[in-house]
Amino acid sequence: MEIDIVTKLSCFMFCAGVLTVLLRRDTILMLVGIELMLNAVNLSLVGFSSLHGELSGQIFVFFIMVVAAAESGVGLAIIISLFRAFRSVDREAASELKW
Repeated sequence: MEIDIVTKLSCFMFCAGVLTVLLRRDTILMLVGIELMLNAVNLSLVGFSSLHGELSGQIFVFFIMVVAAAESGVGLAIIISLFRAFRSVDREAASELKW
C-alpha cells in the first residue's frame, strides 16, 4: 500500500519543525517550529480521518488547535518578558534566569 501525499507532506512538515527547534537559537523561531509540528500532526490526523471515514481524528484536531493557541499565548508572553529583561530573544539568555 502506497503512502499518499498527505502523509508525505505531514512527515516533511514535522521533520522541518523538529529541525527548526533543534537548530535555531532564536526563541521565536523555536515557537514557529513547534507550531509547524503541531500542524503536521493535525494534517495527518485529518488525512487518516478522511481515509477511514470517521470523525474522531477531526475532533482530536480541534483539541490540538486549542492547545496550540494556548501555547502560543504563553510562549509569546515568556518571550516578551525575556526580551524586556535581556534585550534579546536568544535562548541562551533564558539560561541566565535563576530563582
